Amino acid sequence: MERKSKRNKEKRQKRKEENACQPTSEIVLYKANNQDDPMAHFSEFRIFEKNGINVKLECKRCGSLDVGTIHWIFDLEKRNMKALYEQCEWGWNDKIKKEEMTDDKAWYLIARTTEPECKPVAFSHFRFDMDYGDEVLYCYELQLEEEVRRKGLGKFMLQVLELIGFSAGMKKVILTVLKHNAEAKAFYTALKYTIDETSPEDNVLEQYSYEILSKVNKKLSSSSKVLI
Repeated sequence: MERKSKRNKEKRQKRKEENACQPTSEIVLYKANNQDDPMAHFSEFRIFEKNGINVKLECKRCGSLDVGTIHWIFDLEKRNMKALYEQCEWGWNDKIKKEEMTDDKAWYLIARTTEPECKPVAFSHFRFDMDYGDEVLYCYELQLEEEVRRKGLGKFMLQVLELIGFSAGMKKVILTVLKHNAEAKAFYTALKYTIDETSPEDNVLEQYSYEILSKVNKKLSSSSKVLI
């Protein structure tokens, strides 16, 4: 009886702590999602000039993108990912994917060639969100056209996402990778992304086709340790 009472007390304390953190989390997410431009203070990271690539980065809400750019985003996503989706239980569904990618919460980091062409060549779909109690920048997609791959642009864009997320007070940058997408998994692993504690584990009853990877905001994790 005493042990049960102790467990209940611990649960109440944990719930109390979670409720106390909720208003703070809501404020952090509100500020992140109500920025006009998450790259406003990082103008030096708007240009990528390397390995024959010369592009400019922009960061916008989905609702601020023109129709032509939205069509290109979905077309590139489909060209790059449809076959991989069809190899797992997710399958591919145009309607569902379009709804996900044009949700009101969606943000886009887009790389375009410089003037006069201004052709989009790479994008990342991300969101500021809560994930198992943590404020995170969730990278849903990072897609590049064939001609700009393996030249450092993908790495640069992911590092910009980390800068955007951590400067906005997010505790992690988090993403999902298909296990059979070996190239993507190797890319994220090389950039120090590790399996997140929320990633599902295979068992006798269920096998998962994906893993959840993350990189922690070291400044916030260090602060937490000091406070404890």
